[in-house]
Amino acid sequence: MALYEHVFLARQDVSAQQVDALVEQYKGVIEANGGKVGRIENWGLKSLTYRINKNRKAHYALMDIDAPAAAIQEMERQMRINEDILRYMTIAVEKHEEGPSAMMQKRDRDDRPRDGRGPREGGFGDRGPRPDRDDRPRRPREDRV
Repeated sequence: MALYEHVFLARQDVSAQQVDALVEQYKGVIEANGGKVGRIENWGLKSLTYRINKNRKAHYALMDIDAPAAAIQEMERQMRINEDILRYMTIAVEKHEEGPSAMMQKRDRDDRPRDGRGPREGGFGDRGPRPDRDDRPRRPREDRV
């Protein structure tokens, strides 16, 4: 059997319990078709980069799957029918990662500025220190005729 990572986005107005129910539903589909589901991560409600079907946010969920291709096809077919699923993506992988995914790892945010600005100092248009204009070499002027 092949190894897959599957991520899907559910509508913003479904509850976290309904997202868990969707995960269990698709886990059942995989197991009924001879596969098994390993790690399941619920990434929670996150903002989308752009609106999808009038939704600005979505519930994200990740599943590590070890199943035949027919099981994946059946799960994706059912996801296309379900109105609560906005998007999904299944990727074949060589092996599943150990531990939490990159989305679940706690990042150290103490090194970020508190005011929301990036590493640049100053405001709009600040290009940093500029050499004094007197330090530039002078160009010879051409005589005009």
